[in-house]
Amino acid sequence: MIFSSLTFLLIFLPITLLLYYLVPGIRLKNAALLLCSLIFYAWGEPLYILLMLYSIFMNYVCGLLMDKHKKMRRQVLIFGIIINLFLLGFFKYAGFLSESVSGLFGSFGVAVSVRNIALPIGISFYTFQALSYLIDLYRGKFPVQKSFVRFALYITMFPQLIAGPIVRYESIAKELEKRTISPAKFGQGALLLIEGLAMKVLLANQIGTMADELRAMSTSLSTVSAWLGALAYFFQIYFDFAGYSTMAIGLGLMLGFTFTKNFDHPYMSTSVTEFWRRWHISLGTWFREYVYIPLGGNRVGTLKHIRNILVVWILTGLWHGAAWNFVLWGLYYGILLLLEKFVLLRLRLPKVIGWIYTTILVLVGWVIFSGETLIQSMAILSAMFGNGTGFFDKTALYYLSTGGIILLLCAISSTPILGKLRGKLLRTTAGRTLLTLVYVGLLALAIMFLAVQNYNPFLYFRF
Repeated sequence: MIFSSLTFLLIFLPITLLLYYLVPGIRLKNAALLLCSLIFYAWGEPLYILLMLYSIFMNYVCGLLMDKHKKMRRQVLIFGIIINLFLLGFFKYAGFLSESVSGLFGSFGVAVSVRNIALPIGISFYTFQALSYLIDLYRGKFPVQKSFVRFALYITMFPQLIAGPIVRYESIAKELEKRTISPAKFGQGALLLIEGLAMKVLLANQIGTMADELRAMSTSLSTVSAWLGALAYFFQIYFDFAGYSTMAIGLGLMLGFTFTKNFDHPYMSTSVTEFWRRWHISLGTWFREYVYIPLGGNRVGTLKHIRNILVVWILTGLWHGAAWNFVLWGLYYGILLLLEKFVLLRLRLPKVIGWIYTTILVLVGWVIFSGETLIQSMAILSAMFGNGTGFFDKTALYYLSTGGIILLLCAISSTPILGKLRGKLLRTTAGRTLLTLVYVGLLALAIMFLAVQNYNPFLYFRF
């Protein structure tokens, strides 16, 4: 089940909110929300809910053991990390590793075959949350959570379960025990839910058809067609994932939880470094706190600093998927960030120049990222830089004429302009009335689109 579905919006969410608000007390609300979250996950993954429950139980017990046996805290932590990474590695990377080994050593008679295993939805997200809990508990940042229901709710809470943001335990530990549930927070959350839904359904889904169709023509693209396809995906992945994150944050507020912002207008960045401070903030924070800093961060020699950045970005690429294009994508950003750190940022280029080169580099990065195979990505990049079927063709003209308006809407919506306009409208009664009508209209329009269109992918289900 995904947020941008009629089943969720018209059946699951109303029933969940009704049950949640009817039961008294935080303990019963936690239990009700846990039950609904398990149903939410089981709706699409009835078998793999057992895997998630095992992960919850194992990490809960590890936490209790770390608290009870102080002298063995380190050993328990290492055990917990190994089990978590083994589960993630087996279900996500076993097939990729077997194919890679067979491809590299097949000529020597080495062949490894692993049956294709369906990727459990959300495993990358809930595994990283569990790891952060164990590591921060070991560091003494908070006391152990002795309530199984509270711990299970932290892992399974449906707003952030399958696509983040990656919520660190310390950020909601107090809210698991005591939280404010008010009409104001509910209203604010509902507005964010509608905003995110509009981003996903009215922008990402619409531009996504253009991105998919042009990517499918990777071997017969003109230069302009290739750039249009790249630009369509550039906007699709942003509004798809940022929209989903916005919905998650809104749903959290409706339930009394405050999740941290996951996107901050990343396409306004004037450097690649700034882009990654604004994009998927919770993932960047996770890798900084649990990989980059433990490796020594920037408080080491130059060579080790370079190593740390490359390690983090190769792992970031692999986190997104078990394929060589993700490895290349991670390495690509590692090299770009090193280039900026040691050269470009020291030149103090004008901001407009920084924005132009950052946008182009990010767009190229998304082409590497988006390909179903590395060969497909390379074909599109080749066409983008002059090795296509020509400079301009009828395909380019068709997609410019049919997709020009949605591209323009995406460009405007990716800037802070609409947010500033909303802020001005909120200052007056007339403005608030108008804004309410706009949000009601967006909700109705999104539901109409969902009712008549079959195209409703969620890109981060792949990860």
